[in-house]
Amino acid sequence: MKNFAKLFIRFVDTLNGFIGMISAVLTIFMVLNVFVVVALRYGFSMGRIWMQELYVWTHAFVFLAASGYTFREDGHVRIDLIYGSRSPRTKAFINLFGSLVFALPFLLFLTKWSWPIVSRSFSNMERSSEAGGLPGLFVLKGAILVFCITMILQVLALMTRCLLTLFTDECYFSNEDQKLDAVTPPLNSAGNS
Repeated sequence: MKNFAKLFIRFVDTLNGFIGMISAVLTIFMVLNVFVVVALRYGFSMGRIWMQELYVWTHAFVFLAASGYTFREDGHVRIDLIYGSRSPRTKAFINLFGSLVFALPFLLFLTKWSWPIVSRSFSNMERSSEAGGLPGLFVLKGAILVFCITMILQVLALMTRCLLTLFTDECYFSNEDQKLDAVTPPLNSAGNS
């Protein structure tokens, strides 16, 4: 059971790491797109609605898709009044409690609430309401579900880390992958490909 838990954590971390890399590339693309839009507007008095929408949509997609990666890297804002100086077991309990009481209910509610909106958008192949806008608004709305899925998986991975920390003598918490690496080989090694 412990090995399955470690494999699950590694799978989720790898998945969100891959999405994080894609988001980094999209961020570079977004910056280049903004540069071209500004250069065309102020250098040549030209503008294209689709190009302006493209960087706004890319920005939204990057933030939605990379949230699971940011959570994995502990990059979200945390108020550190009672957390910072605590033992790994206390931190694990705090994270487990916060995940069960706050994160999972919110993410499940958001998934249930957004599903009909995203589904309707995909079935209608929704496009931008702007003349000359992009045709794939449904893809952007689909990023809401990508956010929900990647965050739910990462919260479950965090909860699994917390449970391993609480019920074993080892700390599997706070991205301390040394313990995971010692027992579970990386997914991209020759034996696991």
